[in-house]
Amino acid sequence: CREMTDKPFGVNLTILPALKPPPYAEYRQAIIESGVKVVETAGRNPVDLLPPLKDAGIKVIHKCTSVRHALKAEAIGCDAVSVDGFECGGHPGEDDVGNWVLLPRAAEELKIPFVASGGVANGKQLAAALCMGADGVNMGTRFIATRESGAPLEYKEALLRAQPEDIEYTPEVTGVPANFLRESLERFRQGGGKAWKEVYSAGHGVAFIREIPSAKEVVARLVEEYRAAKAGLP
Repeated sequence: CREMTDKPFGVNLTILPALKPPPYAEYRQAIIESGVKVVETAGRNPVDLLPPLKDAGIKVIHKCTSVRHALKAEAIGCDAVSVDGFECGGHPGEDDVGNWVLLPRAAEELKIPFVASGGVANGKQLAAALCMGADGVNMGTRFIATRESGAPLEYKEALLRAQPEDIEYTPEVTGVPANFLRESLERFRQGGGKAWKEVYSAGHGVAFIREIPSAKEVVARLVEEYRAAKAGLP
């Protein structure tokens, strides 16, 4: 990353249960020594990893799929949270609550900043998220279908074909319920569950993915759509 940009960047540290956990403390130390200033944690409660990160002046954003998890992240000292509705790709938790309800509920309860995650792919949704109390948005699936993305072309083209009803929520692949493109799940099932690396995750934002532009074009369009939506409010 440092070779490719002089801009700030964040690092994700996903903490998952495992019989032989990866060396998370070593990952954390590498992050600190590299001078990274923002870390997004996900998975289990990151409380045991927080003190050295905070001592190094690193801002920590924790990914949460419910208001109660967001409040816990606030209580343990996270600087911000990502509030993930059921519409998101990957693991949206097991509460099955969409952002239309989740975001304004988070705004009622939280004192720290939060960003909206799940299904966001255009500027109208950015405007709506801000109206509901979020401080920004995360976009994952939308950026998979960009020219710079390292995802396989087959994955990107599958996103172009997909609609929200083509997303299936299932624990089959990882053991925890997650959102995947159904056509890739069908291959997975036909292969006896062995080709799990070819199962493509996606959020309901596929509804708005109709081309594979550059990441710069995605951001520019997002800003333009946001401004138009804001100007159109009564």
